[in-house]
Amino acid sequence: MTSGMIETQLLTADKAGIAQAAKLLRTGALVSFPTETVYGLGANARNDTAVARIFDAKGRPHFNPLIVHLPSVAAAHDIALFDDLADRLATAFWPGPLTLVLPLKPNTGLSPLVSAGLDTIALRVPEHALAQQVLVAAGVPVAAPSANPSGRISPTKAGHVMDGLSGRIEAVLDGGPCGVGVESTIVGFANGQAVLLRPGGLPVEALEACLGTPLTVHASEDIVAPGQLASHYAPDAPVRLNAETLRDGERLLGFGPVQADLNLSPSGDLVEAAANLFHHLHALDAGGDAPIAVSPIPNHGLGRAINDRLRRAAAPRG
Repeated sequence: MTSGMIETQLLTADKAGIAQAAKLLRTGALVSFPTETVYGLGANARNDTAVARIFDAKGRPHFNPLIVHLPSVAAAHDIALFDDLADRLATAFWPGPLTLVLPLKPNTGLSPLVSAGLDTIALRVPEHALAQQVLVAAGVPVAAPSANPSGRISPTKAGHVMDGLSGRIEAVLDGGPCGVGVESTIVGFANGQAVLLRPGGLPVEALEACLGTPLTVHASEDIVAPGQLASHYAPDAPVRLNAETLRDGERLLGFGPVQADLNLSPSGDLVEAAANLFHHLHALDAGGDAPIAVSPIPNHGLGRAINDRLRRAAAPRG
């Protein structure tokens, strides 16, 4: 495989499409497939060249680790060491929009590029039925960041993937729009405590209820999990947050009962807002380079993940 222009197949979500996606993954090709959060860009996590091609296709910094997607909790136990806290969260929330960062077992055969040279590994068991079918059929652990050029808006439809990565990857499996719409919540473990590394599609409140204790929050600037770059998920246009009024020339990404160019949820529903976030950012990005103002978003439940993505979208570009 080379990093030159290649023909990207758009596969249908039927038996033949799933079989083709699985075969491509096994043989070192790059395949985008839907999960309940966003579309992932999959590669065989045991194939160094395939994993390197993820970074090449996305233009992704090599110090930014990848999430390995697996079909079951049992498969995750083959790759990482679980303590009692990790087991409790995996039992409660897998399959689902939760990634756990755990100590990597020796001799798993994973490419060191997947973990960015760290001694931990980020694992997830997705809930999406199509993702499950692909993972089972492929029979290999699949490294899969979001299927977009690095730092840009994450894809929630197959068309978003084709717009960003066509010609760089072998196939996109079209499973329709993603239901959750923001990436997984990432949790690590340190000193006997669960640590929030990235808010996401599983609300922090649900994790804390399961554990019976608050999560600690990762405060270091070190990159220990995917999605921690300061500038990320960014459209071309500048983004201004917590906008109560519009400035000249701005377009409004609204929330709640406001007049807006696009509204994440006119009724103020955070689940609806999360599902619409990247789709609406894509639409505004395609509509011109005028600045984007964003209505205030409540910072609870899925609002934490929405605000996290918006802060990174608005951050100074590197």
